[in-house]
Amino acid sequence: MKRPLHILTVIGARPQIIKASAISRAVAGPFVGRITETILHTGQHYDANMSQVFFDELGIPQPQIQLGAGGGSHGQQVARMLESIEERILELKPDLVLLYGDTNSTLAGALAASKLHVPVAHVEAGLRSYNKAMPEELNRIVCDQCSTWLFCPTPASVKNLEREGFSTAPVQHPTIDRPLVLLPGDVMYDNSMHFARLASTRSGGVVQALGLRPEGYLLATVHREANTNDPKRLAAILDALLEAQATHGIPVVLPLHPRTRKCLGSHPDALLRERVAAAKDLHVLPPAGFLDMVDLERKARLVITDSGGVQKEAFFFGRPAVVLRNETEWVELVEAGQAMLVDADPERIRAAIDHFMHHSLPKVPALYGDGDAAERICAALLN
Repeated sequence: MKRPLHILTVIGARPQIIKASAISRAVAGPFVGRITETILHTGQHYDANMSQVFFDELGIPQPQIQLGAGGGSHGQQVARMLESIEERILELKPDLVLLYGDTNSTLAGALAASKLHVPVAHVEAGLRSYNKAMPEELNRIVCDQCSTWLFCPTPASVKNLEREGFSTAPVQHPTIDRPLVLLPGDVMYDNSMHFARLASTRSGGVVQALGLRPEGYLLATVHREANTNDPKRLAAILDALLEAQATHGIPVVLPLHPRTRKCLGSHPDALLRERVAAAKDLHVLPPAGFLDMVDLERKARLVITDSGGVQKEAFFFGRPAVVLRNETEWVELVEAGQAMLVDADPERIRAAIDHFMHHSLPKVPALYGDGDAAERICAALLN
């Protein structure tokens, strides 16, 4: 009997934990006995609210390997991960290394595996913001160049790879020099559909606990370094949120990333800190668990975010997104009128919120596949 394909999955951040759950369900379901998976958690997100809670509430298999490599500068973090991932690859001898997205964990996994001549499969390949000042953009590009399988979530991501010289022709025996580019769809669409029903029954009930009604609040998330580490940008965003709450008479829910909370706590504008603390209808929360976040997204009037994943989740649930960046890897959402790019400009933020408060979203076709991306990825790897 042919032995199962052994995958080493490298994760480290909240979005990757959730994305990996789709593949893990497929491995434990339709592909049981044909694929085995070892999960390695780098520890990039080491706060329990940013990591462990997702394994606990979503029933995701616990990582067999925990590196605890979080903290420090980008260079220090990647160096620790690279050394440890290399050791585990040599020890486990997996058939391939599976990576997600664009974090430092992704970069370290791609470098470690490719230098040891172990094939890399990249889920969310081909995404580009075309802003190399973003560390995530550099991580995406390097990982794609190291990959044997490039699993693209959208037609736009396939076109990005074509522009960079990748061939999209079928490849019978893909290698790092002749990778296979495929369009299976988006594993996060798989997950959003899978967990949406679960969220309504198992969620901690944060919407109800806050006394909010469906479509009666705005949901905001701010976590990117460009927005949190620059006091002027963070102040502009928070000012715009406070103004939106006052202008439209609608509560704002703001689950705070640990870095954002730290930057707000040390913000030089004491008056801003006081206004945020005193705002009755600005609900500042700890990081939300995934099921609570799904529940918040499903019931929000609109979503204001700098997160790539939250932009898509808002679309999955029919909610407009005001994007606190000047570019996005999910260009199709902007082109389809589902999202607006506003950067940290208060005027643009206000205008986008006003627009979506008064206009319905245009209808668009499915943009991210049919909800079976994980099974398509597993089938491609076996082939």
